[in-house]
Amino acid sequence: MKSIQKQSLLVAVVVIFFTTPFFFASCKDETKSSVNFTYDKETVPTMSTDSMNALISDSGVISYRLVAKTCDVFDQAKDPYWLYPQGIYFEKFDSVFNVVFTVKADTAWNFTARKLWKLKGHVFVKNIVGETFTSDELFWNHQQQKIYSDKFVKIDRPDKGILQGKGGFVANQQMTEYEFKDVGESTSGKTIIYVNEEQENSEEKVE
Repeated sequence: MKSIQKQSLLVAVVVIFFTTPFFFASCKDETKSSVNFTYDKETVPTMSTDSMNALISDSGVISYRLVAKTCDVFDQAKDPYWLYPQGIYFEKFDSVFNVVFTVKADTAWNFTARKLWKLKGHVFVKNIVGETFTSDELFWNHQQQKIYSDKFVKIDRPDKGILQGKGGFVANQQMTEYEFKDVGESTSGKTIIYVNEEQENSEEKVE
């Protein structure tokens, strides 16, 4: 009986002896794997969401409506931003909730610390007087209260024709007052056109 107990004990010791190194090796591999993992704040979002349809307030007043299929938040990045990789639709309201302008784009970045929007790919903007702006790239600087682009831009003005700027344009946040940086060459060099829709409309009413 004692002999059987000794044999059982010996077997148990042998089993423990040979399985323990594998256990520690497994733990070591797991530890090594976890240590090697690095979190890249610039490329890995801290939060992702689908089917966004949000009303956004500014100083306690609802000022914007934003619709997007997906949104990735990179708030730990060096330059924090929200990415809308599958397109965006955007509306801006005035104080009585009239739509001041609408925006569409294939991709959008909202750099939250700088209060700067970057819109890329088939950018389409429509202002309150019905003018449409199309370009491949557009920036909206909320701090400076201006919208601008260095890319080719086309503006379709109902009953007033089409304007095109090769070197982009700069506009106010309502997109009713804008200046083309370059619409072509003249004898004096590059031509710049300045448009103020509110002034034009008031002059037309007087006439």
